[in-house]
Formats: sequence, structure tokens, C-alpha cells
Amino acid sequence: MSHPLVGKYGETRLPRYTSYPTAPAFSSAVGADIYRDWLAELDNEAPVSLYLHIPFCRSMCWYCGCHTTITKQDRSILDYLDVLRREIDLVASKAKKPLPVQNVHFGGGTPTIMRPDEFVGLMKDMRNAFAFKPGAEIAVEIDPRTLASEMVDALAEGGVGRSSLGVQSFDPVVQAAINRIQTFEQTETAVQQLRKAGIGSINFDLIYGLPHQTVASCVDTVQTAVRLRPDRFAVFGYAHIPAFKKHQRLIDEATLQDAAERNAQAEAIAEALVDAGYVRIGLDHFALPADELSMASARGDLRRNFQGYTTDTCETLIGLGASAIGKLPAGYVQNEVAPGAYAQRIACGSLATVKGYRLTGQDQFRAAIIERLMCDFAVDVNLLGARYGYESGTVLNGNDRLRALESDDVVTVREGLVTVRKDLRFMIRAVAAAFDAYIGASGRTHSKAA
Repeated sequence: MSHPLVGKYGETRLPRYTSYPTAPAFSSAVGADIYRDWLAELDNEAPVSLYLHIPFCRSMCWYCGCHTTITKQDRSILDYLDVLRREIDLVASKAKKPLPVQNVHFGGGTPTIMRPDEFVGLMKDMRNAFAFKPGAEIAVEIDPRTLASEMVDALAEGGVGRSSLGVQSFDPVVQAAINRIQTFEQTETAVQQLRKAGIGSINFDLIYGLPHQTVASCVDTVQTAVRLRPDRFAVFGYAHIPAFKKHQRLIDEATLQDAAERNAQAEAIAEALVDAGYVRIGLDHFALPADELSMASARGDLRRNFQGYTTDTCETLIGLGASAIGKLPAGYVQNEVAPGAYAQRIACGSLATVKGYRLTGQDQFRAAIIERLMCDFAVDVNLLGARYGYESGTVLNGNDRLRALESDDVVTVREGLVTVRKDLRFMIRAVAAAFDAYIGASGRTHSKAA
């Protein structure tokens, strides 16, 4: 049975808080010139992370919320990779000396859509442009339906150690409704090939709230997936925003669930994964007990960034590619979204940044509060206030959203310590939103809270 608060809060559209402020707060006030200055100001001894966006797929999954383009030809991919290489050199040249790289993440789209030799060459180019640290973690998102054995070998040659496989659902009815037919055997083959090549850290992505999905089909998907024993699961709620992503109009809204059913699906998936031996991490991640994500959660030093829950401690993320977002100590930057406009900027010798956000001291204070809430379901506002130079009353006094949550017994607030009730942790995005100074300005661009 769904908790009554799901009905009260569940239909509210809220950020997932993989950043703060979130992308709707970005503006053209931060552009290429400011990004150039921020790169020049970086501490060249502090390790950084890289994110590379590959915005191409062979077919469109109708639930997709990513910036991607469908292509059947390789020419556009090859042209894009040429531009990406130029951007890598351009960004690297703005720092005082080669930046030390600790983490690399390839996202998309489908990063493994590129040819194997192109991936190996791209990794060599990055190693020439940046100073990769020994043991740097390299991760890639994979569509198991199109993964060739030659590409697996290229990933291994390029140093990839972690892969994230899109699964979403094994229910054939759901797959047909989202235009993504993917058999268990395709997924199993991909996992076996990756492990054989030495890419032993495997993540699966699942989605709930998809058309025709039920609690039973969600549990069946989990029971099928755990047969392959991936190290981690990320479980996301489908965000139906057809005004923002027009291909989502191909999904019949009558087949989607209300907040109560979505919450029931999420909790059923969580229960099934915990029963299978996985540790629940934050809001929507699960990991085997020996995984470093589980250990970070137990230590209290779990982090959250654009890839979700992570052990990445780098304070700087360099975003590369069309639509890529980066984060530096001074603020956020985002590249041109359209690949053509992105290519034109790089061709002119300019950084591709078109918008961003300059962080204030209070932004950093609120971001720290939100991150600890999302990771630990509790936060010592006094402690963080002392760290950032703010009184706790700055965010606690007159906080009507927090008072309402306290009145509904979702949180307790005692001497600056905000704690989310254990059985109501699914409400954490609503709690985090109580500390968001910009909430309400982004309309339907966020997903439902449940």
C-alpha cells in the first residue's frame, strides 16, 4: 500500500539534484570567455574528471531524455569525433599545464557507436592532452544490443574498467511500448564479453514508471538481471516530458502510472535488490557490499554528481562534446547543445560554452546541504554553516517548505540537525528542495518526485 504522503508530494516535479543550482538556472551571462578564465585559474595539482558526450544512437528509445541524434551512417559520427578532438586540445591548452585526470566517463547517446579504432585513438589523444594519473578510472555507457566484440577489445585497450549497461526492463510488452527490444541473451553476451576482456565492474540501469509497467514486471526484471550479478544498479523513474522531448509523444500517456503506482514499483525494485544481496545507496543506487560505492556510503563520504552517486572526489569536472556540462570551483558551464552549432564554435577556435552559472558562497553552502541530504538522509546545518561562513538560520529560518515537511513528520529538525525519517526516505527530493533557493522556476523540465 502506498504511503499517503505520496499523494501529497508525489506529483510535484523536482530536480534529481545531481547538481546545485540545477541546469535551468544557467544563463548566457557565463560564456566562453569566463570559462577560459576559470580554466586558467585551476589548481594544476588537483585531479579532475572528464565527461565526454557522444550524441548519437542507431535508434530512438521513446523514453529517452538525453541529447542524442539518430544516425544510420558513420560519416556524421566521424566528423563529430574530429571536432571533439579539437575541443580536447583547445580546453587542455587553456590550463597552465596538463591537468591531472583521475576519472573519465563516456556518456550519450551511445558512446560505443564509434568505431573501435576511433575509440582507441580518442583515448590516446586525451592521454596526450592531459596528465592521466595512475589507476585513473575510465567508464563507458553501453547499449548491449549494438556492442560488437571488436569494440569490447578496444574498450579494454583504451583502459576502460567500468561499464554501465542500459537494461531498463526485460518485459517484452514494456520494451515494445518504448521502442527498445533487448533480450536477456543480448545483455548476457555483453556482460560475458566485458568480463572476459577484463572490464569487470558492471553497472545496470533500470527504469520504473514506463508504459504498461507493473510491480510484478519490475520484480521480474530484477530477478532476471541479478542472474548476471552486476556490481551496481541505478534505478530511475521515467520522466515523461513530451513538451521537452518530442519523441516521448509516441508513448501513450494512458499507459503511464500515477505517483502511488510509481512509488510502489520503486519500492518493490528496492526490496527485490536488497533481498538479492545489494546494499541500498542513497535514493536510487544499489551495490554489492564489497563495492566501493557501498563502502563510501558506510563511511559517510559518498558523493553525488551528474552521473548520480559516486566515489569521485574531484572538485572539477571538464565537460567535452555537444551539450556537455562541466563544473569548476567557480561555477558551471555548458556547451552548445546542437552538434552543428557546437562544431561551428570549435571551428572558429572558440570554447563551445554558451551558458553557465557563477557560484556564490550561499550557493556552495546550499549545495553542500543538499548533497549530504541526498547521500546520508541527514545533514548538520550548523557544521556546514561554520565551514562556509553562514549561520544556520540563513537556510532554516522562515523555511516554509521545511516546516511543512516537519509538520508531516517527514523530517526532524533539532539544533541544526535535519534528519529524514527512515521509512520516508523516498521523500528525499522534496526535502532537498526545501533548501533550493531557485525551486519553482523550471516548470515541467524536472521529473515527478515519486
